[in-house]
Amino acid sequence: MTTKEKELLYDLLKTASDSIYGYPSPSFSAGKPLFRDDAAGIPDTGEKVLTETENGRITIADISVKISECRRCQLCKTRTHVVPGEGIMHPAVLVIGEGPGAEEDATGHPFVGPAGQLLDKMLAAISLDRHTNCFIANIVKCRPPGNRTPEPAEAEACRSFLEAQIHALNPAMILALGRTAAQNLLHTATGITQLRSRFHTYGNIPLLVTYHPSALLRNPDWKRPAWEDLKLFRSKLEQVVPEYAAYTDKISR
Repeated sequence: MTTKEKELLYDLLKTASDSIYGYPSPSFSAGKPLFRDDAAGIPDTGEKVLTETENGRITIADISVKISECRRCQLCKTRTHVVPGEGIMHPAVLVIGEGPGAEEDATGHPFVGPAGQLLDKMLAAISLDRHTNCFIANIVKCRPPGNRTPEPAEAEACRSFLEAQIHALNPAMILALGRTAAQNLLHTATGITQLRSRFHTYGNIPLLVTYHPSALLRNPDWKRPAWEDLKLFRSKLEQVVPEYAAYTDKISR
């Protein structure tokens, strides 16, 4: 990484950590690819690979390297792998969960356990997929012991990484999974029952809250309202991203 790249990355992370509104709000550009075959798996090994964007800005790979080196909180002491996230660049949708579980910690990939399998089915139901039009990340990048809820200090330690990812990915919409993700993204203590079923914004990005897949596995009665959330999300996405509407129309024929 060159000195200039390091300075750019430092400035971005520092600015992002100050406040959710501490840097220019991301905006979606219709000229960016949404449906691609070249899914960008994000390295968790610390490999110093830089992938330049068209405007030379810091990339997801750069941020992933910084995450792999992070020692900001106690979670670094018990992790096996960091789990930065994975998917495509400039996705139609950024999906954000709480934190890695045991299987994610073992592999370095997000949502690969039972909850991840259910998430894949939920996304597929509205024509979304981590390999073609989504990026999947979490509030914290290391597994909390016993899969407990991340402590506020742990979420805060990871905040600038997530904000930098959002800035670099520039998604059209955000799907927040569960109370922890929703409250951290929206800076609120309001419960998930009051937060779901309606749109919020992160900067100028539409954001919808729904139940975390792990909660649906524990309580199948929530699957119906979660499906209603997903249909609402799909309807909005068709308005925001014309390519998505054309894509869903094509595959429904």
